[in-house]
Amino acid sequence: MAGTDEDTVAAAEDALYVLTAALLTPAKFPSVLGDDYPEACAALGLAPLADGYGLVLGQDGEGARWTVVVDDVSLVAVAIASWDCGMEHDLSPDERTVVAALPGWPLDVAVAAPGVPAPHDPSPEIAECEPLTPPDTSTWGPAQRRLGADEIALQWAVWREQIDDSAFATASGGSDVGTPAVGDSSGTLGQEGQQGAPKGGHSGIRRVLTEARAYVDAPPPLGRVRSSFAPGDARTLRADGPGWSLVARTDDIAFVLLDDEPGEVLPVGRGPELPGLLEALDKMAVRPL
Repeated sequence: MAGTDEDTVAAAEDALYVLTAALLTPAKFPSVLGDDYPEACAALGLAPLADGYGLVLGQDGEGARWTVVVDDVSLVAVAIASWDCGMEHDLSPDERTVVAALPGWPLDVAVAAPGVPAPHDPSPEIAECEPLTPPDTSTWGPAQRRLGADEIALQWAVWREQIDDSAFATASGGSDVGTPAVGDSSGTLGQEGQQGAPKGGHSGIRRVLTEARAYVDAPPPLGRVRSSFAPGDARTLRADGPGWSLVARTDDIAFVLLDDEPGEVLPVGRGPELPGLLEALDKMAVRPL
């Protein structure tokens, strides 16, 4: 495994200034890295272990970027939860939990450690392998599409209030598709409504629903379908596949993003078929412990 040489690990751990952390588990991983958990692990050269990893991103005393991979997932989860609540929390992994010290960062980090040189990749003599770099999100593609789906899941209420349910009722099959743009702070829907029912409508939507149904009969790679908390008795569902992402609430509608439709968000009304599909996906989805 890249980055496991003892000297490399020691160099990364020496005065590592922790900037942020992330979980890399089947139920929760940086989706920008891949459509599923094994793909996200492969981006870091890691084996997709069932229990997953914690990723600690920081700088050493020279300012070099390092990603320290640990197998103490709970330690990292507690730190992230504390930070999300605005609480201070010292994240100092025990060296016995370190799986690998990888040069570079696989994710964008907007902050830097004070009192050390600006973030930069370690020298090749120390790194011994190519530094990790964040996926390119400057243009529309799989990475940006998945980030767009993350945004919708995080800001569900903002996106949902843009949808007029009366539009769904006018389409055969009980489903309409609008086109708000990812990142459009105004949240204005596109002017054209497109039928998104499984039969006879938007071809991209038909493909996504067909492939999502196939997941129920033949489970996809771990993490392709994930279920997380939502208000009430509902769950937030996230499914990804080749060229598409789907975000839904089990008691509501779904949103679809496609690689071949840059920046567009396609809402899918519940209609007669979506509720059953969402229920089936939720039953087989990976859930956080």
